Amino acid sequence: MYNDYIKPEDYTEPRCLLCDEAYGVTPQVKSVPQSRIIDKMNDYMSRNDYSGAERHLIYWLKEAQLGYDLGGELMVRNELIGHYRKTGNRDAAFENAEAAIKLLDKLGYDGGRSAGITYINAATAYNAFGDNEKSLKTFKRAQSAFEKMSSVDNELFGGLYNNMALTLVALGRFDEAFFYYDKALLCMKDVKNGELEMAITYLNMADAYSASIGSQEAESKIYGLLDTAYDLLNTQSLPRNGYYAFVCEKCAPTFSYYGYFAAANEFNRKAKEIYERN
Repeated sequence: MYNDYIKPEDYTEPRCLLCDEAYGVTPQVKSVPQSRIIDKMNDYMSRNDYSGAERHLIYWLKEAQLGYDLGGELMVRNELIGHYRKTGNRDAAFENAEAAIKLLDKLGYDGGRSAGITYINAATAYNAFGDNEKSLKTFKRAQSAFEKMSSVDNELFGGLYNNMALTLVALGRFDEAFFYYDKALLCMKDVKNGELEMAITYLNMADAYSASIGSQEAESKIYGLLDTAYDLLNTQSLPRNGYYAFVCEKCAPTFSYYGYFAAANEFNRKAKEIYERN
């Protein structure tokens, strides 16, 4: 059974650092298999295997660097930003965020999807570890990058607006935060399986009302938002996969905080069942 999960990158050392091109010769780019890296990463996360995911990403980061694959390195560093944010490693998250942003300049990515996603990942990490002024500036860079795209991608903008609002709440700029939460909801309502992101946004809004006017004064608003989020998370059409488990696990503490203990237990149970099944 374990052989299903063991791949060469789990035990093979990356290529030798000394095995480089001759001096003065432009090195040939050896691209890493980005789709396979993401698929394997999803496999690790579906089993809640963070240590395996880290080994996997570090291996392919070295492979991308040795192969002069800047695009591959950018993709892996973006994954590492999120990984270290989730595991609470501030220094590693910031290191990969700064390295990823520098890669945008090397690649000439002034705007577009890759630049916007990189700025969002970096800004989300800055917010997670309390550097909110830097986070907001970086979110603004993401917004500028996305606005240079030829067509609007609602899923990208929805994620941007939701995370930007979180930073604005942390900065005490509540009116702006609610403005962006509303924009996030408008974007995600037309996205396939957008119910998960909408549920997260509604729970974030509950926290914003609690922070801005107090839990007692906002009680009716908060309960209404929690009920809406609960219904969205129980949408029958949502695939019960690793990402669904992650969102359930992420949302459960908010339900518990506001006294929805049965809902919190329900979503923790669902997440556990999915992880164990995978």
